[in-house]
Amino acid sequence: MKLLESIFAKLQRHPKRILFPEGADLRVLKAAEEYVFNKLGVAIILGNKHEILQLAASAGVSLKRINIVDPSQSSDLDTFLNFLKTLPRYKTIADEEAEKIVTTPNYFAALMIQHGQADGMVGGALDTSGSLLRPLFQIVRPLPGVKSISGAMIMEVPNCSYGEEGVFCLADCAVIPDPSVEQLASIAVEAAKLMRQLIGRTPKVAMLSYSTKGTAQTAQIEKITAATVLARQYFMNQNLDIEIDGELQADAAIVPEIGSIKAPQSLVAGRANVLIFPDLASANIATKLIERLARADAFGQVLLGLDKPAAEVSRGATVRDILGVAAIVGLQAISYRKLYAEQGARYQVPSE
Repeated sequence: MKLLESIFAKLQRHPKRILFPEGADLRVLKAAEEYVFNKLGVAIILGNKHEILQLAASAGVSLKRINIVDPSQSSDLDTFLNFLKTLPRYKTIADEEAEKIVTTPNYFAALMIQHGQADGMVGGALDTSGSLLRPLFQIVRPLPGVKSISGAMIMEVPNCSYGEEGVFCLADCAVIPDPSVEQLASIAVEAAKLMRQLIGRTPKVAMLSYSTKGTAQTAQIEKITAATVLARQYFMNQNLDIEIDGELQADAAIVPEIGSIKAPQSLVAGRANVLIFPDLASANIATKLIERLARADAFGQVLLGLDKPAAEVSRGATVRDILGVAAIVGLQAISYRKLYAEQGARYQVPSE
């Protein structure tokens, strides 16, 4: 709970506009209501206005400071249609088919954030990963120098002294099944930047494996150590206050006593708060187990490497899950200009 309180305090000073494409879902409406109630900014929801008003009234949900946008009735429809047809894959599409695509909530949401009409978006409560991620990847550009988009899960484990008082950033838990050396390094870089935003202190990144410092010699271990070197070089070149080490086993990464035995010279072992997994399978399995067995709060997936802040929640997400992810996306929006100053002109985040 300390994590959300800290994020809320920052957002209350710099409120942001968060877009929710699934306005017909009661959980989303309640999360939007909570977002506004906590003075985090303005909520924007997509859908049929009459249906949303009816659902909110029947559930007693206040829509104060919540903007309802019906894609099929929007004055931006022509602008978005013209933009879609500038994209190579849609240049020859028929007008009728283009309009059908643009008025699909997830596509319309991606177009809205790309055009700066919201500071970030949160979706996935009703839709599969593909139906949410596909529009984002097609419409929203990647950040400069980022070749692959990935996803991070922010977890807060109760009564835990490991990590950042029980807070961890785990990646990639959502997108890349078997990342290459360059992709692993990119995941580590973007996850560390996100963790820095969340805690305001030095992230300590552990590149996880089944081996610690050469106890096994395989091609997979070589890939992890190469990615560690690549990410460390980036941090040094950018003069970023981030520590990284690998390869490390999970216990060596987070347990001080074990870290001091297995990797005594490491600045990360036993103190890691960012955990980078070697593949999607291990990351996804680990996050599900931590969430259920440790009764941890899990907020994500926060997408890493996109030009605009966005996140995907699980279809089993609660109102609090959606609210927490929305707050994290809002926090990202505050710092995008600072993090990517060299591309400042491209970002349409309002100045505070």
